[in-house]
Amino acid sequence: MSYLRFDKTLMTNLEESLQREILRTNKAGAYHCTTIVDCNTRKYHGLLVIPVPNLDDENHVLLSSLDETVIQHGAEFNLGLHKYRGNHFSPNGHKYIREFDCEHIPATTYRVGGVILRKEKIFVHHENRILIRYTLLDAHSATTLRFRPFLAFRSVREYTHENSQASRDYQLVENGIKTCMYPGYPELFMQLNKKCEFVFQPDWYRGIEYPKEQERGYDFNEDLYVPGYFEVDIKKGESVVFSAGISEVSTRRLKQTFEAEVAERTPRDSFYHCLKNSAHQFHCQLGKDHYLLAGYPWFDCRARDMFVSLPGLTLAVDEPEEFENVMETAGKAIRNFINGDPIGYRIYEMEHPDVLLWAVWALQQYAKEVSHERCYQKYGDLLIEIIEFIRQQKHDNLFLHENGLLYANGRNKAITWMNSTVNGNPVIPRTGYIVEFNALWYNALCFIADLLRENGGAELADALSAQAEVTGRSFVEVFRNEYGYLFDYVDGNMMDWSVRPNMVFTLAFDYSPLDRAQKKQVLDIATKELLTPKGLRSLSPKSGGYNPNYVGSQTQRDYAYHQGTAWPWLMGFYMEAYLRIYKMSGLSFVERQLIGMEDELTIHCVGSLPELFDGNPPFKGRGAVSFAMNVAEVLRILKLLSKYY
Repeated sequence: MSYLRFDKTLMTNLEESLQREILRTNKAGAYHCTTIVDCNTRKYHGLLVIPVPNLDDENHVLLSSLDETVIQHGAEFNLGLHKYRGNHFSPNGHKYIREFDCEHIPATTYRVGGVILRKEKIFVHHENRILIRYTLLDAHSATTLRFRPFLAFRSVREYTHENSQASRDYQLVENGIKTCMYPGYPELFMQLNKKCEFVFQPDWYRGIEYPKEQERGYDFNEDLYVPGYFEVDIKKGESVVFSAGISEVSTRRLKQTFEAEVAERTPRDSFYHCLKNSAHQFHCQLGKDHYLLAGYPWFDCRARDMFVSLPGLTLAVDEPEEFENVMETAGKAIRNFINGDPIGYRIYEMEHPDVLLWAVWALQQYAKEVSHERCYQKYGDLLIEIIEFIRQQKHDNLFLHENGLLYANGRNKAITWMNSTVNGNPVIPRTGYIVEFNALWYNALCFIADLLRENGGAELADALSAQAEVTGRSFVEVFRNEYGYLFDYVDGNMMDWSVRPNMVFTLAFDYSPLDRAQKKQVLDIATKELLTPKGLRSLSPKSGGYNPNYVGSQTQRDYAYHQGTAWPWLMGFYMEAYLRIYKMSGLSFVERQLIGMEDELTIHCVGSLPELFDGNPPFKGRGAVSFAMNVAEVLRILKLLSKYY
């Protein structure tokens, strides 16, 4: 039995199938994303979505979709599916689907009368090319396939509409055509692995709708250009490969390329393998530089997300060399930032005050998984530069006070991971002494001190340990309140009593200023008020302003983003804290909590985890379809669990 298989009953029920999406990436910024019935429901969906650096930093949809038609005895059966105005779906190709299997590569099986056709898709790694293989499993008479490409040539944040500027020109290439709708875009090559006929029949398909955008309060319809169609005969048992890319290929090699790419894929036959595959999708190599994208389909490489995700996406799947590749690029960017130079790399938000502290945490995980000695050899100088940069108060918005705590101004600008804004102002103006900043600071001081002491740096190690002692005492005095949990932030006489998950980091880190009894008190409150099957709530239902449903217009969603929604990545730190306190006796509880994550792999983005969930039942997945920090932290917990057995 396949781990990720959906039968005819689910596939033909659009209420169910349109909610499930698939994502494939090429590890260089491009992707393919749609629903499991190949009906695009977002403006971000497309068969071939790629960066076009000479235009902007956005991704662009070149090939939106490809409608297949099976022709037998002159009868045409269109397997495509689009949503038009008035909740009208056409041509209703989903009714021919018998099965969708996503274990190895996305494979859809259609049955049209006596014809059984299998369609398999694969995105070529490090190349802007998608391949689709059609295999005629059964047919009782001569069969022809027709392919009708729907072109967009637009940014993922915009729409295309019928216009006279779009070029209709095309040129024949080997077994296909090349075309480009607008200046500045690369040419799109569409080719088959065998001789075919291209019929030029230009037309606009008007009023295609994207219901996910409608849900999110955005414009939601566009027109797509179809230049014509390809026709090719296919025999029983034969496979035909369609290629769409920005360079011409030798069509004789398409079958071999397809097979070679398939051989590289790890089957998604378990919870762990699904997440490992998903982890690989966030990697993005541009030239010699290695990045981690924060999520799909609309996130770039964000510094905080990158460092939080890095251990889970690399070390937890036994790929330390990938950690080192990403860290080589990130380390250069950190040094540029510390030296006041332009970042020079496509890493955004490096200036946020907790980013360097998360970088230290990521390197700490490397030291634990690989070795302290290797960590010091590779990253010792960088760690010292980071800690001295903070100690010497060279950061524009991170001030070390005499009490040993770090102060940051977040009144007018969102500076933490709780970063939603409305009209340019933070929804949650976390400012002053921020709890996770100072938990990270204490942990960094202790970790670097111990690493230096092990490697002959006793003088600086002693200074950092003395600093940590002051910081630890102040942390308990400032953040711990009479009810046993931690203030979220403290600014002078202003103490934020909201019960939020940021206090849990203090329990999860290797070095904590809290004793075991204090940790247990914090954990108990987090368990009681924040824990859901899909992660920790960003705010307790008992706190003012609780807003658990991430729905409605952009403004409505911004107000809800961190006011009660549940985030899976926070559960990673929660479960690490739980195991620190309860050790072996906590294993069964942690394993039960992970069931809620495993269920999600077949519901939202097949084989991955979405950005966030509503904080109340039924805990519906929302936001980006695949989110790096969530995948990373669940993988890190699976790795942690494995060490107990």
